[in-house]
Amino acid sequence: MKKHELQTPAILLDMDALENNIKSWQALCDANGKEMWPMIKTHKSSTLAKMQMDAGAAGFLCGTLDECEMVYNLGAKHIMYAYPTANPVNLKRLMPIAKDAELIIRLDTVPAAEILNAEAEKAGVTVSYTIIVDMDFHRFGMPANKVVDFVKALTPLKNLKFRGISTHPGQVYGCTTREALEAVAQLEKDTMKQAADALAAAGFPCEIVSSGSTPTFEIAVKDKTINVSHPGNYTFFDNIQMALGTCGEEACSLRVLATVVSNPSEGFYLFDAGSKCLGLDQGAHGNSAIKGFGYVVGHPELTIVGLSEEVAKVKADGTCNLKIGDKVEIIPNHSCSSANNTSWYTCVRGDEVVDFIEVDVRENSKKKG
Repeated sequence: MKKHELQTPAILLDMDALENNIKSWQALCDANGKEMWPMIKTHKSSTLAKMQMDAGAAGFLCGTLDECEMVYNLGAKHIMYAYPTANPVNLKRLMPIAKDAELIIRLDTVPAAEILNAEAEKAGVTVSYTIIVDMDFHRFGMPANKVVDFVKALTPLKNLKFRGISTHPGQVYGCTTREALEAVAQLEKDTMKQAADALAAAGFPCEIVSSGSTPTFEIAVKDKTINVSHPGNYTFFDNIQMALGTCGEEACSLRVLATVVSNPSEGFYLFDAGSKCLGLDQGAHGNSAIKGFGYVVGHPELTIVGLSEEVAKVKADGTCNLKIGDKVEIIPNHSCSSANNTSWYTCVRGDEVVDFIEVDVRENSKKKG
């Protein structure tokens, strides 16, 4: 089957681009002596996680309980949960993982650590943790000058094992210039060195110094302090990454196939792909470089100016030769949102449909039955 013969909307996955992204970024980690523990909330697929493992990923960073269980079932030995949890019900689900794999939970408060320790003690396991270091993103974490006091406060918790520090330079997604991006990457490196040095001087050397964002990866992977990288969006890339200069159009492996279904006036079109395919993201942390709700491949004159649930409203700036019935490919602003809105990736090589991959880790609760 050719991709233009598909029902629309469809979420396409260019397998050549995907495979190149996974292999080339793993190679950058290998060349710089770093471990790749990718964040898998981007694709939520056991098939794609297996591809990352086969390429050399030594662990995973997970955003949900289901993701943790999925990579554990794949045989991953280092499973990091990205966020603190203060819910014993959530923690009970994670405790079996700690019996024969290393479960690492990120922490930034003593109360959450105490709740985690209590559940680990009940389960008869030891759970590793890293301290979340805030590098002026101000979401989770603590300043680098607070980490020593924090690890000392957790020392009495006998079912927890200190492993190191972690951060996320999320403010990079608000950058509009290369210079601003490089400044965030430098802050990422400086902050983690300050925290790691302070801990080592106090007798708490870090085995893990982990950080990750796709935009800063190629700079941070060369850093001497950071030894574990957590990029996630690199598998798919998207319009935000193109705006940041992280990738070119050819690397964007995830695209939305849509049909032009109406042309109600000159220069105004309607496509059959709305917010349930493209998402409403115009930059998770605010980015003025993003124009509209996605990039229409091959049509720089078009801007997706609005979305309803099933329809995109598109305006042309200048001449556009599209007609009703034509197919278009759209690179979403944020590929993670599009991936989470579908149950299947339609895999293509060139114009040929070659496979379908299930997005099988979209929930975050025990399955019934």
